[in-house]
Amino acid sequence: MKDITLIAATPQKLSTPNDLGEKARQAVPAAINPIVADAFALYVKTKNFHWHMSGSHYRDYHLLLDEQSDQIFAMIDVLAERVRKLGGLTIRSIDHIKSLQRIRDDNDAFVQPKDMLRRLMEDNKSFASSLRAAHKICDDNNDIATASLLENYVDETERRIWFLYETLSD
Repeated sequence: MKDITLIAATPQKLSTPNDLGEKARQAVPAAINPIVADAFALYVKTKNFHWHMSGSHYRDYHLLLDEQSDQIFAMIDVLAERVRKLGGLTIRSIDHIKSLQRIRDDNDAFVQPKDMLRRLMEDNKSFASSLRAAHKICDDNNDIATASLLENYVDETERRIWFLYETLSD
């Protein structure tokens, strides 16, 4: 179940003033918190595959996934702090991430290298769709600051998709 009570339950000591209005202060964090959870899930999955890579392209794939995981990790704090700037609460625990994430975990003990890349490509495509949906919510609520962040993250995600796609085509 998605936790959409984050704003209403914000303790007074944690609320943050801004001029977006109550509707935006509820809608945008409700859209961004699942993105934060998905970024955590995508980061862990990418690191998992980075650590468990094998085969003749080991070095190239290992380095690609390390670069991609760093990029994914970098967006987490920025998005969570954006939620706080809006006066909302954000991710509090692994259990909270689990309740919000849409990108599924990957617990397979062994995954073929090409399957790793394919799974990450599909997850990044899903992530890009979620970013676009959240961007629409930001637009609908006149939150240009969050929308601007999301635009950059869509571009970064599309680059990850492109690199994974090209790597799969050899």
